[in-house]
Amino acid sequence: MAAHWWVFTSLQNYQPKWLRADVIAGLTVWAVMVPEALAYASIAGVPPVAGLYAALPALVLYALAGSSRHLVVGPMSATAALSAAIIAPLAAADSDRYIALSAGLAIATGVAGLLAGLARLGFVASFISEPVLKGFIVGLALTIIIGQVPKFLGIDKTEGDFFTQAWGVLTGLDDTDWRTLLVAVISLALVLGLRRWLPLVPGSLLAAVFGIVAVSVLHLDEHGVSIVGHIDAGLPAIGLPQDVGLHDYLDLLGPAVGVLLIGFAEGLGAAKIYAAKAGYQIDANRELYGLGAANLGSGLFSGMVVNGSLSKTAVNGSAGARTQVSGLVVAALTTVTLLFLTGLFEKLPEATLAAVVIAAVIELVDIASLRRLYRVWTQRLGSIYGVAARADFAAALAAMLGVLLFDTLPGLLIGIGVSMLLLVYRSSRPHIAPLAQQGRLWLDADQHPDLPRNPNLLVVRVESGLFFANADHVRDSIEAMCTDRTRLVVLDAQTSPTVDVTAAAMLAALRDSLARRRIDFRIARSIGQFGDELGAAPTGTAAIPVYPTIRAAVADTPDSTGGPEADR
Repeated sequence: MAAHWWVFTSLQNYQPKWLRADVIAGLTVWAVMVPEALAYASIAGVPPVAGLYAALPALVLYALAGSSRHLVVGPMSATAALSAAIIAPLAAADSDRYIALSAGLAIATGVAGLLAGLARLGFVASFISEPVLKGFIVGLALTIIIGQVPKFLGIDKTEGDFFTQAWGVLTGLDDTDWRTLLVAVISLALVLGLRRWLPLVPGSLLAAVFGIVAVSVLHLDEHGVSIVGHIDAGLPAIGLPQDVGLHDYLDLLGPAVGVLLIGFAEGLGAAKIYAAKAGYQIDANRELYGLGAANLGSGLFSGMVVNGSLSKTAVNGSAGARTQVSGLVVAALTTVTLLFLTGLFEKLPEATLAAVVIAAVIELVDIASLRRLYRVWTQRLGSIYGVAARADFAAALAAMLGVLLFDTLPGLLIGIGVSMLLLVYRSSRPHIAPLAQQGRLWLDADQHPDLPRNPNLLVVRVESGLFFANADHVRDSIEAMCTDRTRLVVLDAQTSPTVDVTAAAMLAALRDSLARRRIDFRIARSIGQFGDELGAAPTGTAAIPVYPTIRAAVADTPDSTGGPEADR
């Protein structure tokens, strides 16, 4: 029996034929990772080289502990911006303390991730539904794209939400630098064209080479084309950041949980997308371990907070990566870059970088999926739930708009909140179907209006568990279905697996209310926990009669539809 791997799980059963694809993917991601890491470090307010310091241990430690074969972990814009917002008030104007606290935040985030994994809190991911995750990913991808457009055009970037940035782009079109735009268009055409017609060729890497050569030969940086610029060489010192005490870590632990949630959501979303394409599963608890280990390593390497990168994972997947060997290749190349190649990337045009990022994430703007969610609707669902009939679409749209309007963490929380609210709303208004008999079966009378019904008998089923949120709705609906001729109500409990104390009390009150109208109330076919919970809950002086079948429940009632054949 094969041993279970606890580390480097993506390397199980590694096949030598995968090595070429992993190396090419690693080279491609490296070409994107280096300049992006430098840029995101600037967003976080730390020296650009701190982005490379962070990427090196993050790549290795995630490959060690994570569960995704494709996820690339490193500095990202969302967590970099969140880091700056957290650290700025704490560090004031002290730049050295700012750098130290940024590394301290990464350590606190790492510890929080490891503790969450140890506590097996990966189930939190279950509260992020697939539609919410889809909307979140679409919103995040659009935000990444609009953030790259100013570099693509060579214009100033406008800070703010997606729509503010988009307006800034529109109003700044007159300032477009034609040389920058030309470099960007050629770079984008290279990436998209090679992906379309020569998918085995690393288009992102060739685009980076093109940009560097163009700047070096034509001296484009002297004619308004922005380049990455100076990068410090050498490896970082390893250890805890200086002048960060225990009280600082305790202060940072709360904000670190928010950073962890954002990083976990984005990384999990990207990991699940490519796991689904490749046909394997993601372990949410291992993702917490992987993210925690990556952040802890980044902090100890004088880095910054890191998380799973949607854009770089897209680059990695589109370049043909098969396992985390591609991430280890990126780590090795990042080490070589820090030691010997920083000067090379100083000539990389930001426009080329923008083109590579846009090409990587544009396929994640999956509007077709949102349309499919919108089409999940029928007239029956609309009549039962109203506006909540399109609950999945509404949750996805809320997450997307939340990201576009309020940033990543608020957007994710808005999506989760709307999803949970709609779930509770739909649970509070379950469909209550009157039943009619057809042979041995009892069917939804509204769906089969041709079936005869006995006016003295009402058989109903509630298509939900019974609990406090829907108890009043169920009682009111059943009472409203009764007529002056009704003499027996049978609740078919087969579709109601559970009942809580509030709902049990409601059933007792319903029994008493119907009795005052000279209507008997019985329950048939209780399943699962329903019978146990109903028997244990206080329901008044007399127990509600419970029968094994609908036939048994109606057998003693004159003029009922119960007969020898009604045995279910």
